[in-house]
Amino acid sequence: MFNYLQRIGKSLMVPVAVLPAAAILLGIGYWIDPNGWGGGSPVAAFFIKAGGAIIDNMPILFAIGVAFGMSKDRNGAAALAGLVAFLVVTTLLAPATVAMIQSKPVDQVPAGFAKINNQFIGILCGVIAGGLYNKFAEVKLPEFLAFFSGRRFVPIITSVVMMVVSFILMVIWPAIYGALVAFGEAIIGLGPIGAGIYGFFNRLLIPVGLHHALNSVFWFDVAGINDIPNFLGGQASIDAGTATIGVTGMYQAGFFPIMMFGLLGACVAFVKNAKPENKNKIKSIMLAAGFASFFTGVTEPIEFSFMFVAPVLYVIHALLTCISLIISASMKWMAGFGFSAGLIDLLLSTKNPLATHWYMLIVQGVVFFILYFVIFDFAIRKFDLKTPGREDDDDAEVEVTVSGDASYAEKALLLLPLLGGIENIVDVDNCATRLRLEVKDNTIIQASEIKKLFPGVLTPGKTSVQVIVGPKVQFLADEFKKIAKK
Repeated sequence: MFNYLQRIGKSLMVPVAVLPAAAILLGIGYWIDPNGWGGGSPVAAFFIKAGGAIIDNMPILFAIGVAFGMSKDRNGAAALAGLVAFLVVTTLLAPATVAMIQSKPVDQVPAGFAKINNQFIGILCGVIAGGLYNKFAEVKLPEFLAFFSGRRFVPIITSVVMMVVSFILMVIWPAIYGALVAFGEAIIGLGPIGAGIYGFFNRLLIPVGLHHALNSVFWFDVAGINDIPNFLGGQASIDAGTATIGVTGMYQAGFFPIMMFGLLGACVAFVKNAKPENKNKIKSIMLAAGFASFFTGVTEPIEFSFMFVAPVLYVIHALLTCISLIISASMKWMAGFGFSAGLIDLLLSTKNPLATHWYMLIVQGVVFFILYFVIFDFAIRKFDLKTPGREDDDDAEVEVTVSGDASYAEKALLLLPLLGGIENIVDVDNCATRLRLEVKDNTIIQASEIKKLFPGVLTPGKTSVQVIVGPKVQFLADEFKKIAKK
């Protein structure tokens, strides 16, 4: 079950990866026409409408992307099945269709059916379609139906299964929708405290890779919050009543001070407290990881360097993230992102009408840089924590990254024997920063040796291994797949 939830979490990153495109298009549009938001410039309107096309269709992108991500070989037929599943459900559960089937006036159809086109349904359709693809992609039909065998059979069986699912949802969807709305309203009712609670658990779930599932509740329209699309929608969201200035973005803004500044303070503390013979090595490593965090908001190379060797620091990190979100939400300092809370996304969001007092997030970030440095520095010295560069002598040679000069083919060849060789690898995949592998036996994995090459390694299940690589993980995954084919 845990591995299955992780697969869903990983699959959610496929449609989420589309968001930077929307953020860039909308950001350019708002920069061109910062006052009319497209009303005063045809060029700005062109960009804003193009970005809005992505945001407005996130539910269907989730259905396609999750189905593709859940499929065992990431084949386009799975994505097509996700589209089929979504179209069947949203058509059969549209208010007019429900009214016809139930023989009642449209105005008596439960309100939940008017909101059937949402990310929750998209995710559900994607998960089911991906599962059906994995089960039926190799089915062999009788000779006279051979044309419909294999992958061609998947959309057919998907449409039939989703008819059954639609009738089940016709009964239970009003209750599910009501529960999701109640949860969303409860969290929104907590205001800044709710944002802080989310930030705390967002960080705590990173080690097990389930933070993506939590993110979907707050960032998208799973429980009625939909923070990222509402923020990126800008003036259109305000006009539609789905966004409120000073409120929308509260589940995003507080991450900027942490990812751009706070974790850099932690890096400085690690370098300061490293053993003299390790200082230069740790300095270069933390400099590279710090730049990635500051510019793009990718924090895992830093976080995995201390989350297991100094878990008390990681809990402090989660608490500081909680506090940061509470402060930004309370002060109504708002900014949003399409990918993560780095400088690039901050700059893109500055002209968004929902970005209020965004510059104060930089001031807050400077404060958090100091807080992280002082707290981490004190804790490392007080409790003699084995942070990067402070390992015992017999482990002092441990590094936390591979030389940037090595090609990805070389890195793959270095990592392969540490994973038990090609005969131990069943499947290779990746998310935004992790190489995700299914293996026959993870007890033969040489985790300590892998940590000499990469920031971290996880074994969440008996046949699962995750290697923390960083934002260029896809290139390493591609080299592994080439080796597997050979």
